[in-house]
Amino acid sequence: MTVISSSGHTGTATPTKSRIWPNIIGTLAAMMVLVPLAFWLRPEQGTTYQTPAWAVYIHLATVLPAVPLGAWVLWSRKGTPAHKAAGRIWALMMVITAIDSFWIRGMTGSIGPIHIFSVITLVSIPRGIWLARKGDIEGHIACMRGVYIGLIIAGAFALMPGRLLFTSLSG
Repeated sequence: MTVISSSGHTGTATPTKSRIWPNIIGTLAAMMVLVPLAFWLRPEQGTTYQTPAWAVYIHLATVLPAVPLGAWVLWSRKGTPAHKAAGRIWALMMVITAIDSFWIRGMTGSIGPIHIFSVITLVSIPRGIWLARKGDIEGHIACMRGVYIGLIIAGAFALMPGRLLFTSLSG
């Protein structure tokens, strides 16, 4: 592909390579911070687990705006600067929500089946970003659409009787 620069010179454009190593290094760095943090914040043996209030606040602060923002991103015109910026914000909120969800546990003090959505989110968001950068827009859309559908399903489960959110809202 021939490109004409602002100075009038012609040249050949080189395709940008995927920046996989910085992503892998960033993920490993985040894990090196999050795993010790989770270990430090774990409950002591023999005690009953109680969800920390900060985990609920972080979760609600990221998941509640992610519902309308995700809908807008999915239905907005694709590829625009606004779509890309909102998509990045939404993806970040979803990753924070997914990580934070592991501190929000059921009455037994352990994670439950609803946390499968968190694991899927933590796999699908990076995969969707990778697919977009690779140029596989259909795959990108499928990943992000799947995460959004999972968000809605997980939200419906969170509102079921006996769950923390249902109990908080119903008094």
